Amino acid sequence: MDLAYTKAEEEFRGRLREWLAAVLPGLPAKPSPDDWPARRAYDTTWQRMLYDAGYAGLHWPVDAGGRGATPTQHLIFLEETEKAGAPYVGANFVGLLHAGPTVAAEGTAEQRARWLPPVLRGDEVWCQGFSEPDAGSDLAALRTRAVRDGDDYVISGSKIWTSHAEVADWCELLVRTDPKAPKHRGISWLAMPMDAPGITVRPLRTLAGSTEFAEMFLDEVRVPVRNRVGAENDGWRVTMVTLSFERGTAFVGEVVACRRTLDVLADEARSNGRWDDPVLRRRLGRLNAELRSLWRLTEWNVSESQRTGGVPGIGGSVFKLRYSGVRQELYEAAAEVLGADAFDMDREWVLDRLSSLSYTIAAGTSQIQRNIVAERILGLPKGR
Repeated sequence: MDLAYTKAEEEFRGRLREWLAAVLPGLPAKPSPDDWPARRAYDTTWQRMLYDAGYAGLHWPVDAGGRGATPTQHLIFLEETEKAGAPYVGANFVGLLHAGPTVAAEGTAEQRARWLPPVLRGDEVWCQGFSEPDAGSDLAALRTRAVRDGDDYVISGSKIWTSHAEVADWCELLVRTDPKAPKHRGISWLAMPMDAPGITVRPLRTLAGSTEFAEMFLDEVRVPVRNRVGAENDGWRVTMVTLSFERGTAFVGEVVACRRTLDVLADEARSNGRWDDPVLRRRLGRLNAELRSLWRLTEWNVSESQRTGGVPGIGGSVFKLRYSGVRQELYEAAAEVLGADAFDMDREWVLDRLSSLSYTIAAGTSQIQRNIVAERILGLPKGR
């Protein structure tokens, strides 16, 4: 494991800092959380700025439209943009962090040429159609059917927790193409255009009041066979590539954000008198150690990814499992520091506390992550 930064990497950090300092003051105000068309416009505008400056798809392969930067340079990019308070990927989340890297790793030359440049430019937004009402943690139990009809698949079924479906142009969709095969072997990964006839999207309002998720109903939706990534019925393997990106690097910037939140939280405790409580101080100190350890684990995962061709490994499950718990503990500590203000929805951190409750479920439940760690890292026998 090599955690030292090279001279070239530090020079890259310096140039990035200079660019961020120059462009961030000129950004418009963030739109209302409820105005999704405005949020899409804000997020895609920022993505276009990154593209024009040469920072879009930084670690993607050059033949996929990226810069071919090392995973370490990508880590530096995530760290510095978060520290500077730059916009998050927002509505571009699925395209940039899930679907795009999957197409880059598994797609044909034609698929790469069609889908990756618009993602990098911010021209097209993707959503994720994986989970179903009866296939959440047990994702391989999905039942959305895709029946071959000439050059198309005809798809019927439903999806839930479809991220950014309201404003998406494309959906990374898992479908069952062979209902007679074992459940992990009859799945295919498709790219579905969201303007295809037969798609109904119904937004879901979360505990925090946001609607970034939706139900999606598919009624004989036709998707060209050429939109399949990977071989027919090989979608579970392709999905593991997608999930390795989701669990391996998608949360890296959030660790930096949590470290910054912890610093602000400590300042708040000092100003309102709660810093005098030794139990609270120990709690904040332990969280500081946890977040520093997670950052080191991130560096280890990046170093490992660099040796294995850029696709994150199963170490991402270790990171995701612990990060989910630490994030919840951080915002529980924030509630302790805020006291009665923890119920004021206009206060900083309150909405973050509510959203943190989902982290032990999103991107694979903590129970699933423990199974992966036990079986695929520790080599323990499968549970019965």
